[in-house]
Amino acid sequence: MADNESKKVIKLVPEYLLKKRKTYQAIKATQAKLALLEKRKVTKGKPLKFKRLEDFLKESHKKHRDETRIRRNERRPPAPLPPEKNKLAFAVRIREIKGISPKVMKVIQMMRLRKIFSGTFIKINKTSMEMMKMVEPYVAWGFPNLKSVRELILKRGQTRIGRRRVPLTDNALIEEHMGKTGIICLEDLIHEIYSVGKSFRAANNFLLPFKLSVPRHAARDKAGLLKDLGNPGFRATDINSIIRLLN
Repeated sequence: MADNESKKVIKLVPEYLLKKRKTYQAIKATQAKLALLEKRKVTKGKPLKFKRLEDFLKESHKKHRDETRIRRNERRPPAPLPPEKNKLAFAVRIREIKGISPKVMKVIQMMRLRKIFSGTFIKINKTSMEMMKMVEPYVAWGFPNLKSVRELILKRGQTRIGRRRVPLTDNALIEEHMGKTGIICLEDLIHEIYSVGKSFRAANNFLLPFKLSVPRHAARDKAGLLKDLGNPGFRATDINSIIRLLN
């Protein structure tokens, strides 16, 4: 028996067939790796968000309320302009805008208040007063004093260079981008904004919207809104206390 087993011939696999198998295995491994990477890309995307019926009803109610308020405002006589000494306003968004009317959303985007607790300077005129009236339930606005304007620009003033947000800490940067309008330093920029000069629009566009911060342990009501901020709408000179709180 042992002699018979030793006489058995072992069949050898041709070399070309081994190479073919090796190549096939490498191709399958590469395909599996690519499929795994593609699957990871798909799973890394935004997860599906399911909305409850209550959310749809809430958004629909808010949209209907905005449209009704806008129609009523159109029938009323326009609000009188403030005294000439009040040429500058500061607006800060203190309410969420989820589910609001498209008209209100467009005005908020024009005012560059896309994020909550962001603020911008606005020149007082007939058009801006109508815009303020339209976004009144979501924005607090009033007349800032020179101290508030100075503190906002010095502490949170930023501009965009390319795709980067750059803080305004160098007068050479201001002179490079705003020298044509006669603004060569921070003090010139502050004066131009507060006095609403001829180059106010260029200076205001040079500034990015201010990202204001909320105190960590600020008191909130049942709806999660800050108690110290009060209600949105026209706040006159009380806007300075909001700026102190959020700056």
